[in-house]
Amino acid sequence: MTQAQTASLHSAEEFMPVPCAMLRTDMLGQFGLYIRQGGNHVLYTKAGERFTERHRRILSANGVEQVYIRTRRKPEYKEHVARYLGDVLADESIPLPARARIFYETSTEIVQEVFATRLPPTLARDSFDRILQFVTEGIGFLTLENSMGTIASLIAHDYSTYTHSIHVFVYSQAILQTYGFDEESLIQFGLGAMLHDIGKTAVQDCILTKPGPLTEAERRSVNLHPLTGVGLCTRMPLSQDALHCILFHHEKLDGSGYPCGLTDPQIPLPVRAITIADIYDALTSHRPYAEARNPFAVLRLMREEMHSQIDMDVFKRFVVILSGASVI
Repeated sequence: MTQAQTASLHSAEEFMPVPCAMLRTDMLGQFGLYIRQGGNHVLYTKAGERFTERHRRILSANGVEQVYIRTRRKPEYKEHVARYLGDVLADESIPLPARARIFYETSTEIVQEVFATRLPPTLARDSFDRILQFVTEGIGFLTLENSMGTIASLIAHDYSTYTHSIHVFVYSQAILQTYGFDEESLIQFGLGAMLHDIGKTAVQDCILTKPGPLTEAERRSVNLHPLTGVGLCTRMPLSQDALHCILFHHEKLDGSGYPCGLTDPQIPLPVRAITIADIYDALTSHRPYAEARNPFAVLRLMREEMHSQIDMDVFKRFVVILSGASVI
């Protein structure tokens, strides 16, 4: 082992752990992989070197469950996760607990990013802790044997839909926690939020990522995703509340939504919160056909142009949350 191959551990921030289960055979790494030996990080494979089955066998034989990359390579690793996470979660050769841990860690990191970059720093710490608790509960549910395949198919089909769903989960939970719902109900609403776009797995990727306007036929295909989503969740023991969140999240109070054309009295409160969270996150995020908009401009647009379609009382509560004030 040469001196160049051994990196001393200068600080805890210099390296970050990566589960071995996330390493795909024959991947051409954009980052070097390190293993711990004593107090040092030792280079295992170089950036640009192909990770092979032999590399995997050696790690497994030595009981190594995680390797390390330099923290500055985190952006490249996030690209790796976006590309391979769905395949990893669907890989039944990987023990279910290992896949569940990867799903939990990836999802909680997205939640932490939402709190760090999209919500006010004055938001109460207990709000974060409660939402993280419901993430844990929801992910425990989604990592059951008959649920993992469904969520894996969504992630593999379109990673950005998965991250969007976690964003909607956080925003809608922040709203719904102010209404005094019991914990079990909030967990079910959270599951509805995380699965609200699961039906998009049946929409062709070329439609979801199309940079221009959709044709009428393509729009019809997209508009079927709430119905398809409920169908995909029939094997999951979801509550009626969770199924309503999946089926009705594109309904509008004035009856102009889909797939059922419901009107104000027919749309449950949890669905109204998820609809607002869905619209806000979509418009403030980069999409293939539109750049991300300024959050203040999006809130103004929602207030001025969507007041007949969304619940303005729920919307005002959301604005208060985004401002960092307490909702009493």
